[in-house]
Amino acid sequence: MSEYLTTRELAALLRVRERKVYDLVATGSLPVRRVTGKLLFPRREIQDWIAGSADTAPAHAAAPDGAHHSAPSDHHAPPPVMTGGHDPLLEWALRESRSGIACLMDGALDGLDRADRGECIAVGLHVPEGDDWNAAVVEQRFGRAPWVLVEWARRVRGLICRPGLPRPPTCLAEVRGFRFQMRQKEAASELVLDRLLAAEGMGRDDLTCAGTVERSETDLALAVAAGRADVGLGIAAAARLHNLDFVPLVEERFDLMVWRRAYFEPSFQKLVAFCREPAFHARAAELGGYDVSGFGRVHFNGA
Repeated sequence: MSEYLTTRELAALLRVRERKVYDLVATGSLPVRRVTGKLLFPRREIQDWIAGSADTAPAHAAAPDGAHHSAPSDHHAPPPVMTGGHDPLLEWALRESRSGIACLMDGALDGLDRADRGECIAVGLHVPEGDDWNAAVVEQRFGRAPWVLVEWARRVRGLICRPGLPRPPTCLAEVRGFRFQMRQKEAASELVLDRLLAAEGMGRDDLTCAGTVERSETDLALAVAAGRADVGLGIAAAARLHNLDFVPLVEERFDLMVWRRAYFEPSFQKLVAFCREPAFHARAAELGGYDVSGFGRVHFNGA
């Protein structure tokens, strides 16, 4: 008899579905070992756990402000949807890995709200916070719920410019007079823009905004390429996709806030495994402006 149980063997022993085992792991209720990406359960410790009648964590955990933020349970499993900020590399990897996870990338702030309502299993974030990114807002809103913040990539953000401008800007202070392409208010890039403007002693009134907003990194670049705007704040990869000029301004960290149980499910593990392969790293290099060396690094782990 093996010293360790597999997930399937433990589910049979407990007479529950494997999904329930993943839920117990996510809440920290079960003794478990992680070996080469697999979950193994020490038989003797499991027997002690059963004898002690350990139970699972509540479905909803109280937040520091007294509110209740979502921690989806077996009775309300969230859909396999990735929300939050838009990222071309992530969008491609979700498809290429055959993960089965759908995309609804309509801004980091929108993603946080959707996570609060239990409408997704993961959120892409690049929210600026002093010298850091993302961790403070996740801790404030989800610190006592089973969400984990893992690094996706570091991205270079800067000015995406239409080629052939009479005096191409070399910094944010020189964009005055050009038609500036904005993003929707739910996009974290708008928070980055405010920070960069403040550093230059500027405000929104110093920008000549284009008539519409764009809802993704690639749509912003397309608006500049099509001549609907002269310049916008976007990532290097989007500029490169449309052969646009680019002025780097800041490196940001793009993280994934993932519901812990979903992290161990097959769909998300497909994505994780694919992102360890050479094809993923080659794609990141081809797009440009990415550093994926920190992929998978944990920056926050909730209750």
